[in-house]
Amino acid sequence: MSPALNRALVLEDPLRTADGAGGYDLSWVALGTLWAELRPGSGREREVHALPRSQAPFVATVRAVGVDAPSRPKPGQRFREGNRIFHIHAVTEANGNRQFLTCRVSEEVAT
Repeated sequence: MSPALNRALVLEDPLRTADGAGGYDLSWVALGTLWAELRPGSGREREVHALPRSQAPFVATVRAVGVDAPSRPKPGQRFREGNRIFHIHAVTEANGNRQFLTCRVSEEVAT
């Protein structure tokens, strides 16, 4: 059964630029839009800088592209859907015929 690719997710890559004080500023560069099926997993809560954060895992399925293609998602990148951000943790081939990729992602929101 083919996934329902009904969500437009913008693939973004991190861009680090020197801040002049020995550190860097982080911004995100859009690489393009991928159509995806997004399925929720079970959530959990953790603490970041003494503030509770809710972390919800998802599985995003997208069409497969070549390993060297800039449009292929990879860990460290993220998907954006409007104001929602999904951090990419792992990418694997979804099935034996290499038509789709499975991306393990998480959405983190302040609670």
